[in-house]
Amino acid sequence: MRTLREFNVKNKRVLVRCDFNVPLDKKGEIQDDFKILQTIPTIKYLIDNEAKIILLSHLGRPKGEVIEELRLNLVAERLSKILVRPIKKLDDCIGKEIEKEIEKMQPKEVILLENIQFNPGERMNDPGFTKSLASYADIFILEAFGQSHRDYASISGLPKYLPSGAGFSLEKEVKILSKVLGKPWRPLVIIIGGVKIETKIKMIKQFLEKADHLLIGGKIANAILIAKGICVIGPWPEKKIVEEIEKLSLTSTKLHLPIDAIVSPDKTGKVYTRMSGPGKVRNDELLLDIGPETINVFSQVIKKAKMIVWSGPLGFFENPLFEKGTKEIAQIITRNHKAYKIVGGGDTLFAVSKFGFTEKFDHVSTGGGAMLSFLSGEELPGLKALERQF
Repeated sequence: MRTLREFNVKNKRVLVRCDFNVPLDKKGEIQDDFKILQTIPTIKYLIDNEAKIILLSHLGRPKGEVIEELRLNLVAERLSKILVRPIKKLDDCIGKEIEKEIEKMQPKEVILLENIQFNPGERMNDPGFTKSLASYADIFILEAFGQSHRDYASISGLPKYLPSGAGFSLEKEVKILSKVLGKPWRPLVIIIGGVKIETKIKMIKQFLEKADHLLIGGKIANAILIAKGICVIGPWPEKKIVEEIEKLSLTSTKLHLPIDAIVSPDKTGKVYTRMSGPGKVRNDELLLDIGPETINVFSQVIKKAKMIVWSGPLGFFENPLFEKGTKEIAQIITRNHKAYKIVGGGDTLFAVSKFGFTEKFDHVSTGGGAMLSFLSGEELPGLKALERQF
């Protein structure tokens, strides 16, 4: 896989696929600009080396329709403030007006095209749409690791038509996550939480073999406990997920599930601790956080780790009543100064940011689903497309 430094970009039109899919608050304002900041070294390098820079990204899931709230105007404003230079934001991503603006570009100029997912050709990986995008540039740089598991026009399509390589952030992601899969420092501890077990079951199986310890919380743990008949509340997982869960051995000394839980009749009501374990949760209660004994057990494992990978909060941290498990585990991870600490996934990053721990992790991955896919050993279309350049 070629990287940005291998290209002569002077006076060249460089199309950079970024990941500006930032979280927005209820007012439509940018809630966290972490993903924007991760692209800045690549953009600055291109400016310093006198390239003509064309930025591409999506925001939200417009599914081929123009949605006013998902235009990239606020992203352009934030980029302009960070780079301390004007960013020309265009109102489409292809068309004659776009061609005219790009033809007029001067070295060091930066243009941001409109939300690429406004065009249905993006998600369809339409060859005609891809060729139109490719016609604007001399070089393509993929700087959207968080989207590299998508088989989209601006991810896996563009490398078919342009000399292509990895931006600095994507290069770093691949290098660090490859270390986890290849020769990790041991003990290697993997922490998995969150909501959707269907997106993480492969990673659980992968690291039940490769990791020294696998700590599981959140609704992921609930689904396992339900499928194994230990806990009888909550929705039953899909049949294919149950089949995968049944293959897991709960007797493995590597696997650590919650042994107690914080429960409540609802997400805003009274809070109870079930010290006797999740199996004692009543049908009219919700299991919303790991309990103090689980925190203690998880802590002892984390303190001995030399490499830690965390994806997914361990409870309903958005409510202060149920944030303790996620917050304390985050704090314990950051206090282990001997371990290399990796965190990723949208909800996890939001939790880490909320508690003020972001800067204390050695690597904060911009990928949620992409990180999971990579660590599950899956082939990522975006990375595969770059590798085909040779």
